[in-house]
Order: sequence, then C-alpha cells, then structure tokens
Amino acid sequence: MNAPRKLVIAIDGPAGSGKSTIAARLARKLGYLNLESGAMYRALALKALEQRVPLDDGDALRKLAEGSVVQLEPAGDGNRVLLDGRDISQRIRDADVTLAASRVSVHPQVRQIMVARQRELGTNGGVVMEGRDIGTAVFPNAEVKIFLDADPAVRAERRVLQKGLQSPDEAQRVQAEIAARDQRDRTRVASPLTPASDAVILDTTNQSIDDVVDAVERIVRQSLGREVSG
Repeated sequence: MNAPRKLVIAIDGPAGSGKSTIAARLARKLGYLNLESGAMYRALALKALEQRVPLDDGDALRKLAEGSVVQLEPAGDGNRVLLDGRDISQRIRDADVTLAASRVSVHPQVRQIMVARQRELGTNGGVVMEGRDIGTAVFPNAEVKIFLDADPAVRAERRVLQKGLQSPDEAQRVQAEIAARDQRDRTRVASPLTPASDAVILDTTNQSIDDVVDAVERIVRQSLGREVSG
C-alpha cells in the first residue's frame, strides 16, 4: 500500500486570530512539521535590534537576512527557534521584537529571501505553515488553505490573557498595537494580508481552540479523501 500523501497546509490570519496555536496543535495531530513564518521574521527583527540595523532600511535588512541562519525545531509546546545556533524562543515573543518584526516584514527584499527559505522547508509536504501570506505568496498551490479571523476586540483580549496583563492601560496598549499591526499587514505593498481566493475562511470569534482544530482537521480529511488518524 502506498504511503499516505503528505499535504502542505497553509493557515493565514491577522494577529490574535489563533493561527499559531491552531497550527501547532494540528501539526501534532497529523505528525506534520509546524513552520512558523512569523518566528522567522521575529528572529531577523531581533538580530536587527541587537546589531542596530535600521528597521526601515530594506537593503541592510536583506543583507542581514542573507547572513543569518534561522532554524525551527519541533518541541512539546511548539517550536524552538534558533538564530545562528542560539535559542531565542522566548526572547522573540517580547513586545519590542513583535513590533520590530511587523516593520521588518514589510520590505519586499526581506520577504523574497524568507519566502524562498520557507518554500525549501515545505518542498516535500507534510507541513503546517502559518503566517499572513502563506496561501497567497509562499505556497499558492497548497492543497489546504485556511484563513482564520476574529473580531478585533476578541483578538486583543486573547493577547491580553496570553501576556497575563492586568492594568487597563496595558490592555489598551495591546489593542492599539493590534490595530496598528492590522493596518500595516493589510496595506503593505509586498504580499498584503488577504485570504487566498480558494481559502476556507473560519471566524474564530466565538469558537474554542478545540472547535477550530476539529474544523480544520475535517477540511484536511476532505482533501485527503480519507480519515486522518490522530
């Protein structure tokens, strides 16, 4: 009997839509590799901050990307992210890196390099890749394309809970950051955030993580034409 066909599953969506958590859980259930495109941009952003490379200098950032090695290694709770051999898994989740990543990722020169590397990682299938332009730019021929969305207020609330923030001022800051990130992502020249024409759009506003994972897995089963063993 032939081995089961391994798919490329693209999951896109704005900040706080749940795509990172959904992608990680789905990859574990399917035995696939979870590729976080956002982690790759965050890693580059961290290096730019550390080396004081201007975040608005696309050519300088391109050179920095060309000389950087970013690795994603599966771990129990997601991926370990290595930058030039250094574990930066926790550091890249900090607010300064998050903001820097959104600025680094708008440059076409940077995206060209990152997209090429991401395509290499998904050449043989068997990957769940999440980001903001996976189904439109990185893997336009992916067998499964999902676009997750949610009400902006709900997405901000999720981030507040995720970060364990307590004060109203901090919550307002997160809401403002998400609104600004949405604006940058949707209006950038290079691969703006938008659903692929053949993507299945799922609104996660009133759904639990388990509900969304189940919904995405049903879509994968339909694409495979068989039951996927969990």
